[in-house]
Amino acid sequence: MTQASAILPLLNACLNGIAGLSLVAGLIAIKRKKVPLHRFWMTTAFAVSILFLISYLIRFSLTGVHRFPGEGILKKIYLTILISHTSLAAVTPVLALRTLYLALKQRFPEHKRIARITFPIWTYVSVTGVVVYLMLYHL
Repeated sequence: MTQASAILPLLNACLNGIAGLSLVAGLIAIKRKKVPLHRFWMTTAFAVSILFLISYLIRFSLTGVHRFPGEGILKKIYLTILISHTSLAAVTPVLALRTLYLALKQRFPEHKRIARITFPIWTYVSVTGVVVYLMLYHL
């Protein structure tokens, strides 16, 4: 494993963590009616998620699939988290793009409706991305 491919999993986890924190900060901002701050945090979450996807694809192309080293109940927990994470990660880009599009077009009632679906899924994917990393590389 090269030095670059060894650091990419940590980078991916950090990017996921930053995306998750940005999403929560964006939610707090809009709840406080701070629209420019909300826009900043959501744009940050989107940009960081794009960087994550690029980094993840590079890591995957360099090192392929990684198997969980544990056994028993821990492996079952890991696989449950991984399956839900992966399944929801597949729909997150579509939801995020649609939500962003509606905001850019100033179609705020529609934006708000889909954001209520997008936000929890995207946040879950970001947080479980960090959990998957911790379980895969540090257990």
